[in-house]
Amino acid sequence: MPHTVEWKVRLYLFEEEGTTKARVVLDTGTTELTGHGDAHRNPVDMDVPEIGDELAAGRALHDLGRQLVDVAERDIEGMGAASTGRRDRSETGWPLPDQMQGG
Repeated sequence: MPHTVEWKVRLYLFEEEGTTKARVVLDTGTTELTGHGDAHRNPVDMDVPEIGDELAAGRALHDLGRQLVDVAERDIEGMGAASTGRRDRSETGWPLPDQMQGG
């Protein structure tokens, strides 16, 4: 069964006195998650705003990604799948239909 959805992502960057802050908002249509990140310029470094933007945005997206994986893991557990209790999240998966029915 095909499944197509569109999620909207908005990224906001704010710079002030050597610090760049980023806020990224994911809107799935039913849920909204917000990630945050920041970057601090060493006062002796040259002022290159693009680098602060990249670092802060990357860190905000990383925060958002972690939150999204956490939500997915809770949803999987809510369907009756046993928690792996592992910190390696790369092996999280959907339960097989017979696992959901206890068989």
